[in-house]
Amino acid sequence: MFGLSGLFSSDMAIDLGTANTLVYVKGKGVILNEPSVVAYQVKDGQKKALAFGEDAKLMLGRTPGSIQAIRPMRDGVIADFDVAEEMIKYFIRKVHKRTTFSKPKIIVCVPHGATPVEKRAIRQSVLSAGARRAGLIAEPIAAAIGAGMPITDPTGSMVVDIGGGTTEVAVLSLADIVYAQSVRMGGDRMDEAIINYLRRQHNLLVGEATSERIKKTIGTARMPDKGRGAVMTIRGRDLLNGVPKETEISQAQVAEALAETVQQICDGVMTALEVTPPDLAADIVDRGVMLTGGGALLGDLDLELREKTGLAVSVADESLNCVAIGTGKALEYEAQLAHVIDYDS
Repeated sequence: MFGLSGLFSSDMAIDLGTANTLVYVKGKGVILNEPSVVAYQVKDGQKKALAFGEDAKLMLGRTPGSIQAIRPMRDGVIADFDVAEEMIKYFIRKVHKRTTFSKPKIIVCVPHGATPVEKRAIRQSVLSAGARRAGLIAEPIAAAIGAGMPITDPTGSMVVDIGGGTTEVAVLSLADIVYAQSVRMGGDRMDEAIINYLRRQHNLLVGEATSERIKKTIGTARMPDKGRGAVMTIRGRDLLNGVPKETEISQAQVAEALAETVQQICDGVMTALEVTPPDLAADIVDRGVMLTGGGALLGDLDLELREKTGLAVSVADESLNCVAIGTGKALEYEAQLAHVIDYDS
């Protein structure tokens, strides 16, 4: 089992994602993975939180006028400060399952492109939620550590982390970032692309939950070899006469809907290769590109990238949890990775 310090440690690492929040507790691993959603009621101008995580996600798009279900994170950074703080507090309490615990040290990952103001907002939220100390680590570094890439070596590694709000393309060497680009485009934009496609092509309005289900079930980055590929039945509102309607959508249609989003990811990788120093670029040709994040699970995305870049592309084993695991390892091996954690103190 774990050492005594592991058992009683309350220190944790948080992957505060646009779509999901994952919490890694020192010595125990990832023990919480819930949607980054909060449902609250506005009464007399005051927000009162009603539900968090899974419970709140079920309410998205289904709430009465007095209740709102929102995602306090947008593009990987905090969009609603107060609601985000309540959510972080809730997840910390849920992990510890007791009301009194020593104030934990918390490391949070942030997109490489986050501004100083956005970083300060995340740090402040974590401290207000009860942290003794709040450290920040860049998402591409956390993703690479979580994917088991040898980032401390003096050789080039490329990681493409496709999250809910952002896609981070980074070239790493000697445990630091040589080049990184944060594109504010990820799984949420894929969902939006599917919604817009169905509105344009089928005059059908579907919600976020339906478009996410389409993406996860038959989503693909390239046209099927034969005909339409797999199909699924979906329901939404007919925009012509306003009544509920059922229709079918095929893999070929989803690939068409996602073509632009996939192209943006490919463009990000190509740009990174163009500006990478020649010796590091040669290392990337040898080692290939590692895909992490939920978006990496989109069908045939690795094949599409391989075709566009000519590089070997592989998907990390636990791509959904990579960033949380990497942030957790930074907490476990803090002495060795101290230079990639920013405590601002």
